[in-house]
Amino acid sequence: MSDESDEVEETEPAEEDVDAGAEEQDAGEADEGLQDGDFVRLDYTARTVEGEQLVDTTDPEIAEAEGVDDQGDFEPRTIVLGEGHLFPAVEDDIRGGEVGDEGTVVVEAAEAFGEYDEEEVETVAADKIDEDDRYPGARVQVDGRQGVLETIIGGRARVDFNHPLAGEDIEYDYEVLEVVDDDLERAEGLLDMFLELDLEMWIDTDEVEETRVEEPDEDEEDAEPETVTETVEKRTLYVESDPQLAMNQQWMMQKQQIAGQIIDLTDLDRILIQEVLDGSGMGMPGMMGGMGGGAGGDVDIEEALEDADIDADEIADEL
Repeated sequence: MSDESDEVEETEPAEEDVDAGAEEQDAGEADEGLQDGDFVRLDYTARTVEGEQLVDTTDPEIAEAEGVDDQGDFEPRTIVLGEGHLFPAVEDDIRGGEVGDEGTVVVEAAEAFGEYDEEEVETVAADKIDEDDRYPGARVQVDGRQGVLETIIGGRARVDFNHPLAGEDIEYDYEVLEVVDDDLERAEGLLDMFLELDLEMWIDTDEVEETRVEEPDEDEEDAEPETVTETVEKRTLYVESDPQLAMNQQWMMQKQQIAGQIIDLTDLDRILIQEVLDGSGMGMPGMMGGMGGGAGGDVDIEEALEDADIDADEIADEL
């Protein structure tokens, strides 16, 4: 046999194949580590670069040392990468990393709370400011804008509407503690981040009847839409309401947006807020709670209604 039959032809990969392989490798490396959409639990402390003024912290010891430990619960916080829960520079530093990573990031003023703007210091009429707040340094609200009162002379007040931290570079020290995969823990973390409330909540799968309109086949003449009712399963987050939630300004103004973000970022289908009534109230003012006067005996309801000029038959008809 000829030696030529034993020779193996060596070939070089085409240039386009090499480029494609390199791109796939780069894409794979880019997807490694923490990425947008990941729920991450962090410990962090943020201070101004100049003056080291505390801006925010999850560390209870630091909060105590700074004398702010009575201003909330200080514990690790859950955020979602890519959702703007942190300044972009901090997210960029975390992205691609892994659990256990620690880092320090300086966020420039322009990307933090904005540069200081002299035009945001304005003179306004003093009567727009509550009398109790008419002193230098007071936090005031004027025409829906928040500011700090600098001076007040006669009927004019000088108010600085810049953010209190405008012009300050902020230094973040952080540690990535874990990735949060459980939907209940994710929902708890998001609600705590938005509202800073410790709420009782749980997840159940419910069977819910849904009604939809089914359009007729285009080939069927004179056919009309049909209403169809079907039973579907819904993963429901139940949240036990309490007075703090009911009176929370952010919840009252943004509950739809908050709920929408939680549903979009988890496998939940809906959120139900449950109010718990334990019967410990003082009664309905002017009605049953006030009909007994000072006596502890039985009350004639019809006589009480008559004295109050209330027609019992009309009430029964309305009910």
